[in-house]
Amino acid sequence: MRPEKQLLLNEIKEQMDHSTIMVLTRYQKMNPNLASRFRTSLLASGGNFEVVRKRVLLKAAQSAGFELDLKMLSGHIGVVFTDKDPVQVTKVIYQFATENAEVIQVLAGRFEGKIFSANDVKQLSELPSKDEMRAQFLGLLEAPLSQTLAVMEALLTSVPHCLENFITKE
Repeated sequence: MRPEKQLLLNEIKEQMDHSTIMVLTRYQKMNPNLASRFRTSLLASGGNFEVVRKRVLLKAAQSAGFELDLKMLSGHIGVVFTDKDPVQVTKVIYQFATENAEVIQVLAGRFEGKIFSANDVKQLSELPSKDEMRAQFLGLLEAPLSQTLAVMEALLTSVPHCLENFITKE
C-alpha cells in the first residue's frame, strides 16, 4: 500500500477507535456551500464529516474489528464521527437530510461496537438528547414537591377565607 493511502487508513482507523458513534452516509449532488453548512452544523454538535474511499473504509473497519458490506456502500461515501452526544449528532444528520432531500442518505451506523441499520440510527435520532433527558428528570423530581407545596398553600389560604366568609355572614 502506498504511504499516502496508509496514512489515510491510519487516520480513519484512529477516528473509528476514538469515536462513540460512526454513521455511514451516501451523498450526491452536494455542492461546496452545502457541504460546508453540513460540516459546520455537525461541528456545533460535536461531529465530524469525512469523505472516505470505499476500499480504505473497508480496510479500516476490518482492522478496527468489524465488517462492512461492500454492496451497501454504493455511490459517494461520507462518514460522521463523534465522541460527544450521539443523539444530538444523529438529530443534526437527519435534520439536514430532511431539509436537503436527495442529497444525503444514512446507510448504517456503529454505536458501542455494534452495527445498526439506517432505521435504528433514525430511531436513535428521535430519542431526547442528554440535556432534554436531564430536564425531564428534574421535572419528575420537582413535580411532587411543587404539588405538595400547592396543597399546603391551598390549606393555609382556605382557613382565612372560611373565617372571612363566616364573619361577613354574621
